[in-house]
Amino acid sequence: MQTIWLSGAEWLAVLRIGLGLWWLESWRHKDKKSWFERGTGIAWAADVAAHHRWGAVRVGFDKVVRPRPKVMAYVVVHAELALGLGLVLGFLTPVALAGGLLLNLLYLVLMMHDWAEQGQNGMMALISLVALFAMSWQTWSLDGVVGVFQ
Repeated sequence: MQTIWLSGAEWLAVLRIGLGLWWLESWRHKDKKSWFERGTGIAWAADVAAHHRWGAVRVGFDKVVRPRPKVMAYVVVHAELALGLGLVLGFLTPVALAGGLLLNLLYLVLMMHDWAEQGQNGMMALISLVALFAMSWQTWSLDGVVGVFQ
C-alpha cells in the first residue's frame, strides 16, 4: 500500500483516534446536569421512540429504556466517554470499536427520520467498521504496546 506522509497503519490509527475524539466531543458537549438530574436526554429519546414508524423501536425502547431512565442516562453518557478514551488511547480497541458501532447503529435506528443525525451516525459506524476490520490498534495504541489483540 502506498501512502503519503504516514504508513497505512499510522493512517488507520489517525482514523481511530479521530473517531475517539468525536466520541469525546459527544460526551463533552452533553449537559450532564440536565441528563442526570432532569433526564432530558432520555426524555427526548422517549419522545422520538414514541413517534417512531417502526413498532419494534417503540416496544424495544419501552421495555429496555423507559423503565430505567436514570440508569440509561448514565449508561449513554459514560459509554460515550469510555468509547472516546478507549479509541484515543487504543485501550481494548476492538471492544471499543464494536461497542461504538453498536451504539451508532442504535442511534441510527432510533433517529431514522432525523436526517441531520444520520450523517454523523452513518459515518461514525463506517469508521468503526473500517478501523475494526483493519485492526487499527496495531499502531499508536496501548493494545499494541502490551501485545494484545494481535
